[in-house]
Amino acid sequence: MSSSVQTAAVAQPPAGRALASLWRSSVAGLRMLVLLTVVLGIAYPLAVAGVARIAFPWQAAGSLVTADGDHTTSRSDAVGSVLIGQDFGVPDEGAQWFHGRPSVAGDGYDTLASAGSNLGPLSPDLVAAIDERRAAVAAADSVDPASVPADAVTASGSGLDPHVSPAYADEQVARVATARRLDPATVRRLVAQHLDGRTLGYLGEPRVNVLALNLALARLGA
Repeated sequence: MSSSVQTAAVAQPPAGRALASLWRSSVAGLRMLVLLTVVLGIAYPLAVAGVARIAFPWQAAGSLVTADGDHTTSRSDAVGSVLIGQDFGVPDEGAQWFHGRPSVAGDGYDTLASAGSNLGPLSPDLVAAIDERRAAVAAADSVDPASVPADAVTASGSGLDPHVSPAYADEQVARVATARRLDPATVRRLVAQHLDGRTLGYLGEPRVNVLALNLALARLGA
């Protein structure tokens, strides 16, 4: 027994060696922390941002557009981004505009509070909100509540979705045409011109960009 204890005591490193080993490990860890911070936290983001600015200047600036629908990299000339939804009036207001999906980001379309409702599919609050939205949309567009598309009454996960489904855009044609005293066929053609297909032909669903559509609508001068 005493022999085993004596052997273990001899094998144990002195306190000085333990501190030296701890110091070397700490220094190595700090060096790696500094290196990775510089490379991944500073150099890499700057390199990616620089390449994006050169190769994709419009996208890097936020995919901004002017009132004429032209691409711009100037925030002072921009009226919005084709990647971020805007509030064009709740269903019973702003009848002359196409409306996007509901938003629960902050007070609505708040880019600093991008989020969904976090309500579960069986939540009474969610069911009540959807029923209320469905009734409002149906009344504004003069349609049967049962025919209101799902994206007209449900908020997206980000609260900033810039698109609506072709079905919801088509549902709004009559209201917009009446408010602007336009031929519904003219408005429907405008919707068709702004219909985006599936990405790469198979990803996602066909969609209509609400901001781009409303800017084109405004340019009609009605």
